[in-house]
Amino acid sequence: MRDVAILGVGMIPFGRRDEESLMDMLAHASLNALDDAGMGDKSVDAVYVANMGAGIIQHQTAIASSLVDRLSLLPAAADAVENGPASGGSAVKNGVLAVASGYYDYVLVVGGEKMREVTGWRATDFVSTMTHPEAEYPYGVTLPGMAGMFTRLYMEKYNVTREQIVAVAIKNQEIGILNPYAHIEMVITKEGIMDSPHSVVNNPVGADPLHLYDMCPVSDGAAAVVLCSLEMAQKLGKPKKPLVRVAGFGQATDTHTLQERDDPTDLKAVTLAAKQALDTAKLKPGDIDVAELHDAFTILEIAESEHVGFFKKGEGGKAALAGKTKLGGEMPINVSGGLKARGHPVGATGVAQVVDITWQLRHELDKNRQVKNAKNGMTVNFGGFGNNVLSFVLQRVEQ
Repeated sequence: MRDVAILGVGMIPFGRRDEESLMDMLAHASLNALDDAGMGDKSVDAVYVANMGAGIIQHQTAIASSLVDRLSLLPAAADAVENGPASGGSAVKNGVLAVASGYYDYVLVVGGEKMREVTGWRATDFVSTMTHPEAEYPYGVTLPGMAGMFTRLYMEKYNVTREQIVAVAIKNQEIGILNPYAHIEMVITKEGIMDSPHSVVNNPVGADPLHLYDMCPVSDGAAAVVLCSLEMAQKLGKPKKPLVRVAGFGQATDTHTLQERDDPTDLKAVTLAAKQALDTAKLKPGDIDVAELHDAFTILEIAESEHVGFFKKGEGGKAALAGKTKLGGEMPINVSGGLKARGHPVGATGVAQVVDITWQLRHELDKNRQVKNAKNGMTVNFGGFGNNVLSFVLQRVEQ
């Protein structure tokens, strides 16, 4: 198996993008990544497109075929990948395996979603289609509803406080405003959303005990990466930017419904996927310098930080409140703003996490978002409600 390098990355700003179609966004992010890769006259052998909702929201299928034609990449192989909110991670995995096996030399992976053209209720229903079609969906189960129940159980079992959960929201929106690609451009304060007489109005309950600012926004957006073998990347000539390699990845599943799990607070698929990725990279949690964790709901950043091994169970919330997960802290998490602030176009998220970590490991971000001397980075892309999870460990290649 060949070592796989991330040759180029690209993203477009997340948010509401009424002026662009889904195909426009996918093409825009792809061109950014291809330009960043500096491949010259090298051609792409295959394209993997991550998307969950085009068939439902845009009434458009076969989007991978459409994108290859749009980008004039014919006759490259093209596949669409759908795995709920973990679609992006799954597409990256497929690209990594294709290059590692030697079957393809250059692969483009792009993920995108255009979710803002429907109402919030329709977007909620669209995301809810990943719930169990017989045991959950017919009874009105939604992902925010699941997150609310999970949060209550986690708070009771590990003594997580509301103040700790709010600390995650404040941290991610505080740094997200510094990210030019982020959807949310607003700083929030503890006094404004928790302690003031107007906090109920400013931050209404969404799915008790979660409030408005504990949830990610509904976003449009796209992100892309170009992959090739590390050896080929090095032979392209002196890279204009430091190379980053995929040092390890993992994927694991859990029961479709939460009620079938022995302990609904135990995110087994997160633990297993992260362990696979770290073991393959021959690293431990303490070796990771920066992480992008799937915080569609604030509690997930806390729970995932514990399940991957950054903190012991019951310590993740305390770490967030103490500032340990901020930029400059002992374990910086979601210094992109995470899903909470960068946004969550579901098909794009797993790819965007890889893009953000690549920028960190190249040391090319502004100092107000750059983790100093970052060498090893990690992502967790959370599908369903933890029933299909992917994790990647990326590593800076020293020249």
